[in-house]
Amino acid sequence: MRDETSPTARALLMLELLQASPGISADRLASRLGVSTRAIRRYVEILREADIPVTSVRGPAGGYRLGRGLRLPPLMFNAPEALALVMAVLDGHHDASDPHTPVGSALGKLLRALPESVAAQAKAVRMATAPVRDRGAARPDPETTVALVRASEARRRVDIDYRSEAGYERTIDVEPWAVVVRHGRWYLLCQAMHAGETRAYRIDRVRSVRERPETFAPPDLDPASALEEHLGQGWEHPAEVVIHAPVDQLRWLSKHLGRLEAINEGTTVLRGSTSNPVMYAEQLALIPGDFEVRRGDEVRAAVAALGRRLTAAARLSAG
Repeated sequence: MRDETSPTARALLMLELLQASPGISADRLASRLGVSTRAIRRYVEILREADIPVTSVRGPAGGYRLGRGLRLPPLMFNAPEALALVMAVLDGHHDASDPHTPVGSALGKLLRALPESVAAQAKAVRMATAPVRDRGAARPDPETTVALVRASEARRRVDIDYRSEAGYERTIDVEPWAVVVRHGRWYLLCQAMHAGETRAYRIDRVRSVRERPETFAPPDLDPASALEEHLGQGWEHPAEVVIHAPVDQLRWLSKHLGRLEAINEGTTVLRGSTSNPVMYAEQLALIPGDFEVRRGDEVRAAVAALGRRLTAAARLSAG
């Protein structure tokens, strides 16, 4: 563990302050580190001896900043910044333009370490770009996410405190098989011990994680495919759809609609479920061929309503 009372340790802490606040004064550095301004000058020399370019400007508006030399200064990310950067790469965060978020703070450190000719272009893009936020995406707590990843790697069961979409809270004992990112949402693919079934829980709804002493052997599966299949099962509105097309021509259908099974060479059955029959019907409408909803009153009604809407739209266009 680093001794934060040693001159070298304090010099590294000062380096982090210089990265975060270019032009910071000696008085502010001394106040933040709890030392004298004389000590600050000593820490500056320690950094310069390590070939880290620290420049100073005299006068009322003066202060210290990192110069641009041949060697890049070390980037000192704190834990939230490091986790946030990894998660940003995985799911496409839109917080990069805000310097007060972990992603924005970490990105600022990266830009300050780049040569000016490179950093100027990146800074311009950062300031001028206005990304559209994904309203369906939900950002889980980084510490919760990493706790679940560690438990998965250690193959150790955990208790999670979970809040459902309806607002119900409960504690669930699970085997955490994998963490999967899907369309901006983070899921825990797991075995729910109380039900003895595969479940997928949204990590942004996990309030806390506590490791249990029990271990487990994970199944041999592809987490992404297993999640897609699971999202098509267990919802309140079942559906069974007969599609007049060979199963090999339907592999492109999203697995969250359900499981495909060949009836014969030219006919396939899709068995799944949904919590949103209207959206399910809209997905079925993308099938380039005839199909029949054999089971699922709610889905059948949604398909019929969609058909009436499309027919009415066609009549309006013709008129």
